[in-house]
Amino acid sequence: MTDTTSARRRQQLEDIDRLLARLAPSPWASAAASARRARLAFRLVLGKWLRRAVDFAGAGAALLLLGPLMAVVALLIKATDGGPVLFWQTRVGRHGREFRFPKFRSMVVDAEALQKQLDAANVHGDGITFKVKRDPRITWIGRLIRKTSIDELPQLWSVLRGDMALVGPRPALPREVSRYSLEDRRRLDAVPGITCIWQVSGRSDIPFPQQVDMDVEYIERQSLWLDLKLLARTIPAVVLGRGAY
Repeated sequence: MTDTTSARRRQQLEDIDRLLARLAPSPWASAAASARRARLAFRLVLGKWLRRAVDFAGAGAALLLLGPLMAVVALLIKATDGGPVLFWQTRVGRHGREFRFPKFRSMVVDAEALQKQLDAANVHGDGITFKVKRDPRITWIGRLIRKTSIDELPQLWSVLRGDMALVGPRPALPREVSRYSLEDRRRLDAVPGITCIWQVSGRSDIPFPQQVDMDVEYIERQSLWLDLKLLARTIPAVVLGRGAY
């Protein structure tokens, strides 16, 4: 090997070393990046625990304040047909975890067995979710508590347990989730809630694909401030009763 060739190769190696040195982050840059990651992780964890604290305190306070109303509703449901006060279902939560979900019973006792007879009246033609206007299975007290969303109040217990949050995508039935597309399953990336974006924007009048879009929008923007704004919007939405049936 000639001296000229050796010198050229040494020069090439030196050029490569200089290039790698420029590309490699300095110790200061690495430390700054690590600090930024740590701050982001801290804010995420802090935000998660703050939302959980708000959920727990809010659900506990609501149960105490609304306890007398819930007791009256329970008595009226029992007096209507002698059936159970609560209606329990299995619902799907975050990452597909199933949990037991309570509501005040607003329909006749054998309502689920009668659903097949009403499939043609489903206002959500996609077939994934099921909603019927003027559903004949709903009792007189059931119609009232649905219109005012009082039937959802027992879910405050699910919030205390951590199965649900005050705000988040509404929990779906397992049979609905089994028909989800990959895009639809994105709504399972958050803890389900009692209220959500589409609940305060039209409720059952919102078609399923738009519900998914709204839930994904919420998940991507999720924050304590957004939760508080949606909770504030829930009050007029309940009073107006738009899309409640």
